[in-house]
Amino acid sequence: MPQLHFGWRTPDWPEGNRTTQEFISDIHRTLEVVSEHFDSAWVADHFVPWDKRIPVQTDAVECMTMLAYLAAAYPKLTWGTIVLCQSYRNPALLAKMIANLCAFAPGRIVFGIGAGWKQEEYAAYGYPCPRAAVRIKQLDETCEIAKRLWTHTPATFKGEHYQIHEAYLSPKPDPLPPFMIGGGGEQLTLRVVAKHADWYNLPGGSRENYQHKLEVLRGHCAAVGTDYDRIIKSWSCDCVAVAATDAEARRIAEASTFCSPDSTLIGTPDHIAGELQSWVDLGVTHFQLRFADFPSLDGINLFAHEVLPRFRS
Repeated sequence: MPQLHFGWRTPDWPEGNRTTQEFISDIHRTLEVVSEHFDSAWVADHFVPWDKRIPVQTDAVECMTMLAYLAAAYPKLTWGTIVLCQSYRNPALLAKMIANLCAFAPGRIVFGIGAGWKQEEYAAYGYPCPRAAVRIKQLDETCEIAKRLWTHTPATFKGEHYQIHEAYLSPKPDPLPPFMIGGGGEQLTLRVVAKHADWYNLPGGSRENYQHKLEVLRGHCAAVGTDYDRIIKSWSCDCVAVAATDAEARRIAEASTFCSPDSTLIGTPDHIAGELQSWVDLGVTHFQLRFADFPSLDGINLFAHEVLPRFRS
């Protein structure tokens, strides 16, 4: 069996009328478990709740400041972004921010990035939101700028949307953080994955859909001269509901905001382990998991003690 990695998706907002400080305390309690049993933790990049069912005035965390604080507080874990919106920060500044994180947490940062999608959020915060093809080209240029700044002194790049000129970035990250690019657009996004990514992430979806995306990615890799097999395949699941009985697991899932047919793992530890093995059989080696019963620790503890050991060598 290949070496597998399991990560926790930190919550984006409090649920169940939790106050801000209760929410922060819940995150810390969960991270104590995650730090002992998991490999990584992941932070999303939104300014307000991205789910339209959640009131827009609900508290929401900011990705980079939260990541910097928690990466220092929990040094056993690798920390990643799932995924940064390339539009929200100047690409050269973003490259500097990631490099600085790498200086404080060398080898523990994954640079997860995507094209961006939440139009209402763009408008509310004053960001232009061009059509998807433009945003994906901007993603391509953001990745190129980061690579140049991390490996050249000085670095110059003149793209259609972003430019740098004789820019210095020191200290340079050592080791370089892996690029994880998220998305599923077959003509444009997966080509950017083939060009730049060390990891590929697909949020949710069926195994059949994932397998299809991988075949498309394989074709793009051949076209741009990338070794398809060197790209780590990851899958994020928005609703993990694990319990002693199927009925209890289903109850937990149905109470979750994140329960959807396309992104769930629901059932007993035996069933969840079988589902995960099916993803491993597709070639997935890295998982980012959101537990449906948060802030309870029941689900994540059950997973840690009865599912994870089956995948540890």
